[in-house]
Amino acid sequence: MEEKISFKKVSFSERMKGMLRVDLRRTFRSKLFYIIIASALIMPILMTVMMAMMDGSVSINPETGEETVMQGPENTWQNIGTLPTEEALGGSEIFAMCNINMAFMGVAAFICVFISEDFRSGYSKNLFSVRSKRGEYVISKLLVGTLCGALMLVAYLIGSVLGGAISGLSFELYGLSTLNLLMCILAKIFLMPVFVSIFTLISIAAKQKTWLAICGSLGGGMLLFMTVSLITPLSSTPLNVALCLAGALLFSFGLGAIGNTILKKTSVL
Repeated sequence: MEEKISFKKVSFSERMKGMLRVDLRRTFRSKLFYIIIASALIMPILMTVMMAMMDGSVSINPETGEETVMQGPENTWQNIGTLPTEEALGGSEIFAMCNINMAFMGVAAFICVFISEDFRSGYSKNLFSVRSKRGEYVISKLLVGTLCGALMLVAYLIGSVLGGAISGLSFELYGLSTLNLLMCILAKIFLMPVFVSIFTLISIAAKQKTWLAICGSLGGGMLLFMTVSLITPLSSTPLNVALCLAGALLFSFGLGAIGNTILKKTSVL
């Protein structure tokens, strides 16, 4: 009597779980992941403490003799966004450029190296041959990248609070509420997939060329970087969160589909 051989069809959800499980395991074993999160935590502490120590110091222009007095930060939340009385606070110009929004660009390094390593090691070729489809690969990278970005934002927030406490800065919100601060962080987290989808698409197109992926990602991210503070201000409301979520879904589906097409139409080597 002949024994019938049957092949079990693996569903999309099962393949997706397997792909995501592998990527998460690789992420939590990656030294780069912990370096990036640690950098997001330490950076605001060092920046806040150093600027607070330099408060009141005078620098003289040797050519004109003009004196410039350094103004350090006065409020902890300057690391997160612009306060209603920002013009009256010291160090506002520096914190307007160097604040929590740097995390949106910092996550590019993790995504570019993570994806480039897949193509450089031959892991992607083996993966697409025997295990997963291109679409599941793209989705998994979007989710893992968003997780890394969200953790960077949380780490930066914690570092900002610690830096403010060490420097003895004010925690006053100047008319804003704790809900506004919470909505601001949530809006930034929901906006993160917009940047992650851009970085993922460029990294997939660059494949094993890490340098090209990083340069392209930073260039592409800068096109939207200046809008982050406008979309996710400290005075954010649930409307800001909803708009960021809508944008995240549009970019993730749109750019994710393009990335899937690139993988199908080009060689994985």
